[in-house]
Amino acid sequence: MSERHLTRAELDAGLDMIRNSPKDDGAVELIVARPQPGARDVLEHAQLDPAAGVVSDSWGMRVAEPDPATQLTIMNARVIALIAQDRARWPLAGDQLYVDLDLADENLPPGTQLEIGDALIEVSAEPHLGCGKFVARFGVDAMKFVNSPLGRQLHLRGINARVVRAGAVRVGDRARKKSD
Repeated sequence: MSERHLTRAELDAGLDMIRNSPKDDGAVELIVARPQPGARDVLEHAQLDPAAGVVSDSWGMRVAEPDPATQLTIMNARVIALIAQDRARWPLAGDQLYVDLDLADENLPPGTQLEIGDALIEVSAEPHLGCGKFVARFGVDAMKFVNSPLGRQLHLRGINARVVRAGAVRVGDRARKKSD
């Protein structure tokens, strides 16, 4: 696995590619469960549940009172492809769903609902930001890139969401804005 961290200039050069992500309908590229801290299981399919989030994930066991607004973490597949450089390193970001979809505030404000596979999720207002583990895995410039004002606006580090309707999600399923 490649572990060279990109420079800020190299990351900034990928912004156009990221901004060209689909707005309304994108593919689920990767599903990851975190059965315990530091562990990652790459899945072909997962069950999403309003009480548990990703059924095989440890989200609900990490704190005394889990916040449903942070059940799911979703990252743009184009962002992680740029930052990680090697698909085998994508799970290190710690997110559960990696989708080829524009996650920007303007496109997916809090409250937006997405149909993903058979499940329905809702984007949360709770910000999802890079942390020390993210720096260790992808570098200081990657952290500055995702946490910059533009990075926050585009949600380059990803978004939090909650499960509204249980359902199965598979790699290759579509992530679509719910039509009213």
